[in-house]
Amino acid sequence: MSGRPARKPLLPGGDCFKKSTPASGRGAGTQRPPPPPSVPVACPGAEYGTLMAMDGYRGFLGLLVSALLVGFLSVIFTLVWVLHYREGLGWDGTALEFNWHPVLVVTGFVFIQGIAIIVYRLPWTWKCSKFLMKSIHAGLNTVAAVLAIISLVAVFDFHNARNIPNMYSLHSWIGLIAVILYMLQLLLGFFIFLLPWAPLSLRALVMPIHVYSGLLIFGTVIATALTGVTEKLIFALKDPAYHSFPPEGVFTNTLGLLILLFGALIFWIVTRPQWKRPNEPNSILLQPKGGTTEGLEGSMAINVGNVDKSDSELNNEGSARKRNFTLDEAGQRSTM
Repeated sequence: MSGRPARKPLLPGGDCFKKSTPASGRGAGTQRPPPPPSVPVACPGAEYGTLMAMDGYRGFLGLLVSALLVGFLSVIFTLVWVLHYREGLGWDGTALEFNWHPVLVVTGFVFIQGIAIIVYRLPWTWKCSKFLMKSIHAGLNTVAAVLAIISLVAVFDFHNARNIPNMYSLHSWIGLIAVILYMLQLLLGFFIFLLPWAPLSLRALVMPIHVYSGLLIFGTVIATALTGVTEKLIFALKDPAYHSFPPEGVFTNTLGLLILLFGALIFWIVTRPQWKRPNEPNSILLQPKGGTTEGLEGSMAINVGNVDKSDSELNNEGSARKRNFTLDEAGQRSTM
């Protein structure tokens, strides 16, 4: 009928198709489905950039500078102690060779190990790859282990040259246990975390143990250094005696306080969850069975960017095909 307007075809959802604007005289009056809506693509780089902003950055920076300053002062105080009060350094089986022991322990086993513990917390390194940071962490710990072994050689060499018994004091027991545990920690960390041989489930299972044992060993090293300083002062200071507050005793006690303060600063920095290195973009958390996401480094991140991308593309393609099928079916109904 000429006076009856044509009905507009309806979509299954009730929406109407709109006539497209004719172009160059062709396609006038034809009906086309609207273009599919754009699918937002996640930008992992932007999300990672938000994680790069450390919470409490100024506080972290102040504590980091304080720790570095106190640790450096501990090394300087140790050198001043052995060079000024203990007659210097040497390698001839005398007390000069023994003096290498406190210098190497404080420099390597205390200061360098403390830096190796907090190297993951430095926000300027968060843009670096995890493998690079693992290599730096392992390298610093290796240097500390080498210096600790040389310090033990100096002590045993001095004792044997002077016919002094070995391993009779509490200081020696704790120190040897700390060195053995440190070597085991270094070897296990190298084979499980640095080399790509260990399965991810094993890494996730060992990670909390690795973190806890590292802090335990560092605390044991601090206790060993303090007992060693006290033991040396008791044996060395005779006239004037240690209990009469001689200048060397006061100076070395100050060294002990610096070592203790350095350990406390390292413990505080490494146990703050807001200063933990964020997971890399396009990663998921792999935890041992029954594990939680809380803790220092108690979960493993696996990069699945390619998997996520392919899954997203497949989902988008499937949605587009389904949408086109629906629109074609609606067009056939409107034509009928």
